[in-house]
Amino acid sequence: MDSRSDTELLAAALAGEGEAFGGFYRRHVRRVAAFHLARTHEAQDAADLTAETFATALEALDRFDPTRGEPIAWLFGIARHRVSNARRRGAVEDRARRRLGIERVQLDDAGLEQVESAASAELVRVELREGFNALPTDQRDAIALRVLLDHDYAEMADAGGISEAVVRKRVSRGLSALRARLAGRTSS
Repeated sequence: MDSRSDTELLAAALAGEGEAFGGFYRRHVRRVAAFHLARTHEAQDAADLTAETFATALEALDRFDPTRGEPIAWLFGIARHRVSNARRRGAVEDRARRRLGIERVQLDDAGLEQVESAASAELVRVELREGFNALPTDQRDAIALRVLLDHDYAEMADAGGISEAVVRKRVSRGLSALRARLAGRTSS
């Protein structure tokens, strides 16, 4: 994966380095596809809108202004416009793809499942990250130390000057809150 920032990748792409935009695409395609799938609930439409989003971004590189915000915000602004246009017209618009000479992606069942799976996995990651960040600090820290850094309960209790039971309860409550958040996402 390219270690340059998104802004550097877009600047390089604008300067003619074709692979730079490819790096930007690979970095964000799953999140954009997840965004579209969450709004359309149709893998084919999500794939079309994702292709259109990146085609429009490539076409509009010269209009990206890093002083106005991060590239990801610019990209998701384009994605929101694509969804809005699709809803207004009742169908996915492919004007940007045609201008660039990009063929419409025809997905077979396996391809549709792959888009749905990738987008669904990204939605779960986003939901987990948001859920983790929304936890109370004591629960978030306890989960980070226990689950992510593999500290044992006794070590955590000693370091925090609290009982092992309190540490266990914080981890348990935090994980329960994350499970409930994910269960709510899958049932909606």
